Amino acid sequence: MGERLVWYVSYGSNLDRDRLLCYIRGGRPPAARRANVGARDPSPPRDDRPVTIPHGLFFADVSHVWTGGVAFVDPRADPSVRTYARAYLVTTDQLADVIAQESARPIGSIEMDEHLDEVARHGRAVIGPGRYDTVLDTGSIDGRPCLTFTGRAPLVDTDLAVPAGSYLSLIH
Repeated sequence: MGERLVWYVSYGSNLDRDRLLCYIRGGRPPAARRANVGARDPSPPRDDRPVTIPHGLFFADVSHVWTGGVAFVDPRADPSVRTYARAYLVTTDQLADVIAQESARPIGSIEMDEHLDEVARHGRAVIGPGRYDTVLDTGSIDGRPCLTFTGRAPLVDTDLAVPAGSYLSLIH
């Protein structure tokens, strides 16, 4: 069922379409220390558009690709907060493969369709293990769900880290 289309709501380095395409098609982003293998379906996103989400953006952990803190959004929504994001229309398999690569898991190890009902019912689903182990519902566009992923820990319980300049340059 991985042909179901969803909006992947990206923040951080995946705001940059070329960076996202390294997760979809495979390849090495500029200044990254390693290449991505790509998704099972290398087709580009069918559409994309700017959006905002009511989750605070922060940097934590350390990326072995960028050598500094990486972006997360607070899993707790806050209507007074807006983070700029980009929504990409992708298949559920493509989204699962992006999450797997972001979390250092093998391609095909996440079956997103198994988690969609839980996300629809509860606004989130824990799909761990990995750095990005939580999928969040951020609304819908044209009747299709908007989903993002982040870590399980809320901002208030997280040790922050400074991101690398090369990572920040992709976010601009």
